[in-house]
Amino acid sequence: MADGAENNVVVSKNKRHRKDKPWDHEGIDHWAIPKCGKDENPGGLADESSFAVLFPKYREKYLRESWPLVTRSLKEVGVRCELNLVEGSMSVFTTRKTYDPYIIIKARDLIKLLSRSVPAPQALKVLQDDVSCDIIKIGGLIRNTDKFVKRRQRLIGPNGSTLKALELLTNCYILVQGNTVSAMGSYKGLKVVRRIVEDCIKNVHPIFHIKELMIKRELEKDERLKNESWDRFLPKFKKKNVQRKKPKVIRQKKEYTPFPPPQMPSKVDLQIESGEYFLNQRQKKAKTFEEKQERQARRTEESKRRREEAFRPPGEGGDPPSTKKAKPDGESLSDVVKSLKSKGSSKPRDRDAAGDVSEYFADAKSEKKKKKKEKKKKKEK
Repeated sequence: MADGAENNVVVSKNKRHRKDKPWDHEGIDHWAIPKCGKDENPGGLADESSFAVLFPKYREKYLRESWPLVTRSLKEVGVRCELNLVEGSMSVFTTRKTYDPYIIIKARDLIKLLSRSVPAPQALKVLQDDVSCDIIKIGGLIRNTDKFVKRRQRLIGPNGSTLKALELLTNCYILVQGNTVSAMGSYKGLKVVRRIVEDCIKNVHPIFHIKELMIKRELEKDERLKNESWDRFLPKFKKKNVQRKKPKVIRQKKEYTPFPPPQMPSKVDLQIESGEYFLNQRQKKAKTFEEKQERQARRTEESKRRREEAFRPPGEGGDPPSTKKAKPDGESLSDVVKSLKSKGSSKPRDRDAAGDVSEYFADAKSEKKKKKKEKKKKKEK
């Protein structure tokens, strides 16, 4: 009975048909990328595979110059390539000498990167086994063009500093071009780059991710934290709801009514109410002429009254307009004269001074006359 109980051990449904594999052991690295040489596939591929990619017009000149380098590099791995300038496309094909079945996918990634403005020497690194690429489309993540341009520039940073920091922390090559972001590097780094780029276009600043990556890099160096959670060390940024600016003039909403507003009377309706609509052409002209004459007469009366006000005497309805300032406290002209006389009588010194001045001027005139006479006598002599 005990032996039967041991044999009837419940096995998981997923592992029921699983068998031990001789090549699978604890020391194996499942993430290691095995190299494929000519010895492993001496017969080549069974059928031809091909890929084609279009490129923009502005890349034509550069591709024509760098195409010999691309051709030589692809020839080494047994892949044929074509550049069609009429259609504006690049194509890659497998040949009989192709031994690596995955190299055609790498060649496809190469021509994709070339069409997205990646320099040829950098794009050719994608043919290596440990280098992959990812082209992230950011054009459709946001509708507003102005916001898209600002957030794309935020990803690049001042003088490309943000992009350079991301490249150093992720060990990936990143290029922002138009509506796409091209990235080259390891699978782990590309995954991080995609998350950062998409978050940046969704209004999450890259500096938060950069801080997180820097902390993770330092934590990786500590062997004690290898099997522990790092959540307590990583920063937690709270979302801030920034309130929008309130408008200065707040419009009050009107009460909703299902009925439309009353129709405004048209020009014809107003003419019917006044009776003008039923007049003939001659009567209409006569009426407009009369209105014109009335307006003219009103204007002439106003201008005449304005002119006459300047010549109106003070006793007949107000003082004439004068440029001098009005006397304070409502003093009349006679009161001012009396005050001046009293001042003159109260200050005899001032009067004497005035007399002295008049005498001085009289003496000066007599002296001038004497000088003139003397000059005339001298001339006569």
